Amino acid sequence: LYIKKIVIIVFSGVDGAGKSTQIDLLKKQIEEQGFSVSSMWSRGGYTPGFELLKKSVRIVLGKKPIPSGRDEKRDRAMSNSLISRLWLMIAMLDLLVLYAITIRIKSLLGKVVICDRYLGDTFIDFSLNFPSSNFEKMWLWKLLVVISPKPDASFLFILPVEESMHRSKLKNEPFPDSKEVLEQRLEIYVASKLFNGQNWSKIDGLDSIDSSANLIKDKVLSVLNHINAS
Repeated sequence: LYIKKIVIIVFSGVDGAGKSTQIDLLKKQIEEQGFSVSSMWSRGGYTPGFELLKKSVRIVLGKKPIPSGRDEKRDRAMSNSLISRLWLMIAMLDLLVLYAITIRIKSLLGKVVICDRYLGDTFIDFSLNFPSSNFEKMWLWKLLVVISPKPDASFLFILPVEESMHRSKLKNEPFPDSKEVLEQRLEIYVASKLFNGQNWSKIDGLDSIDSSANLIKDKVLSVLNHINAS
């Protein structure tokens, strides 16, 4: 089946809540219905495109790389307003390419696009990592918000902090968030207007995989059938 417009399905929420598992299941379910599907992971400042842009800037400016992950050297470097602003600009440029160009190309090829994280998740990352940057007032961020396609269905995955930490250990996450940061993230996910509205469905990460998969499948297939019928 060929999709007549850009169709984006977004998965957002707490680490370890089951997003990757549900994305894999949904891809199979969509393909079984005759649709073509493509998934992409996006988190401002951590994508392959961002790493390439950072390397290019380092070559041009002759700068030493900022360490990855979380350590004292990185925190000290990122506390410099010029460095943090440049970091934010590169991250936003990368997302502009992903959201404004890559998604549209995939859609022109007739694919349903599943996004593992989207603008709301990056907003939380930037807010927590750069609290004094006022990044939301930067013209690049405003452009990113305006030009990014709006999701047709969005799923917010919620999970208690303790369980999120437990699952991160089981997965051997290289740079897990602290308990305090996870609590901040969960609070924003639950309370923010960014994750409320008719297109958002909340998924409890403690529910069974099958029950969550059925809820997601019914929502997404309903959207796809409605779009193709219109």
